[in-house]
Amino acid sequence: MTINSSSQEKLLIIGCGDIGQRLARQLYPVRYRITGLRRHPPADLPYLHYRACDATAARQLETVLASENFDVIVISMTPSERSDLGYERAYVQTCRTLVAGLKLYQRQPRLIIFVSSTAVYGQNDGSWVDEQSPTEPDSFSGKRLLEAEQIIQQSGLAHCAVRFSGIYGPGRNRLIEQVQQRRASASPHYTNRIHADDCAGVLAYLIELQRTQALAPVYLASDSSPAPMLEVVSWIAGQLGVEDFVAADAVNERGNKRISNQRLLAAGYKLRYEDFRSGYAGLIRAYQDKN
Repeated sequence: MTINSSSQEKLLIIGCGDIGQRLARQLYPVRYRITGLRRHPPADLPYLHYRACDATAARQLETVLASENFDVIVISMTPSERSDLGYERAYVQTCRTLVAGLKLYQRQPRLIIFVSSTAVYGQNDGSWVDEQSPTEPDSFSGKRLLEAEQIIQQSGLAHCAVRFSGIYGPGRNRLIEQVQQRRASASPHYTNRIHADDCAGVLAYLIELQRTQALAPVYLASDSSPAPMLEVVSWIAGQLGVEDFVAADAVNERGNKRISNQRLLAAGYKLRYEDFRSGYAGLIRAYQDKN
C-alpha cells in the first residue's frame, strides 16, 4: 500500500511510555504519523518514531514544536520521582512549556489531550464521583495534576483531560504479587481500575471522535465495576489457589470512592474489560505460565 504522507495527521505523544506505545499501536497507521518524546528513547517501532527530549526543558520542547506542526498532542507523563517536586516538573512544568511553545510558534493543534488521574478527587466516603463532582484533592499528586489540567484548560486551545483510575495490565502485576506473597490488604474501601488496553483505547477513541464532534472538557475513564479491595484480592486469590493471602499490616489503598464512567460510555466508547475479573483473568494466566 502506498501511503501519502501529506494526508497523514501528525500526532505527538509527550512522555511516550507504555500507554503511549499502546495508543500508537491502536491508531490507524495510514492516518497518523506518530512521534513519541522520551528523555532516553528506545529504538523506533514500526508505528512510532521516537525523539529524545526532556519536555520540561523549554529549548528542547521548542525545538520539537518548531520542526513540526502537530495536529494532535497527547501529554502522558511519568514523574521521575514520587514527590511534590517530581509531579510539579512532570506535569505542571511540561504543560507550561508546551503552551508557551505552541504560542511562540503559533501552532494550533486540533486537539490536546492531557492524561490525568482520578487522584484529583478527594472523596473518601464511598460515594459516586463523576465529572461534575468537586475536585478537592488531599494529596500532592492530585493537586499538581489539577494544576496542570488548569494550564491546558486556560490555554485557549482545543483540549480535554482524561482522568484515569488505577491502571493495570501486562507488566503491572502488583496485586497479583501481593496475593501470591500473602501481603494483600483486607480493606473494605472501594477501588477503581482500568486496563492499560482500555486506557489506550479511550485516547484513540476520543482522538477520532473529535473529528466529527466537540469533546467534553473532562472524561473519567474507569471500568464499570468499582469494588472493595477485599473483593478484588479475594477473587485473585481464588484464581491462584492461594489461602491466607491477607496481611494485617498491609497498606490500604488510598481513598474510598466509586468512579462513574457514564459520560465516556454515553460518548460511545465500549470497554474491552468491563470489570476487574475480565481484565485480570488473562494477566493471571500469563503470570502462572511465567512462574
